[in-house]
Amino acid sequence: MNQNKQGSKAALWTGRVISTVCVLFLIFDGVTKAIQNPYVMKALAEGGYPPTVATPLGITLLICTLLYAIPATSVLGAVLVTAWLGGAVDSMVRMNMPGHPFLFPVFFGVLVWLGLYLRHDRLRALVSLQA
Repeated sequence: MNQNKQGSKAALWTGRVISTVCVLFLIFDGVTKAIQNPYVMKALAEGGYPPTVATPLGITLLICTLLYAIPATSVLGAVLVTAWLGGAVDSMVRMNMPGHPFLFPVFFGVLVWLGLYLRHDRLRALVSLQA
């Protein structure tokens, strides 16, 4: 695996752990939508979404997650997951939910990209955080 030739092993493993946690959460979210879990269906209804969209949304999220999990397509997957999370932010803001729950998908998106950033030296070279 030559994704991280120049990076440290600690960065590589930290990136793998972060990405794995993200993938597991996204799989859980996608599956609960695809199987139309009652709690998910209630949340979708509260958001004004018809029940018919649950399964297609779940399948879409699972495809995006699969692309993120495969090293060769992980950047494309991260872009698609970021778009998905943007939709989640929009839904929460539109619903005028109390507090700031829209921040969860924002922070989650940061984790998606941080995991990728720590695993891929080419991405680190492209997006340098140094002055």
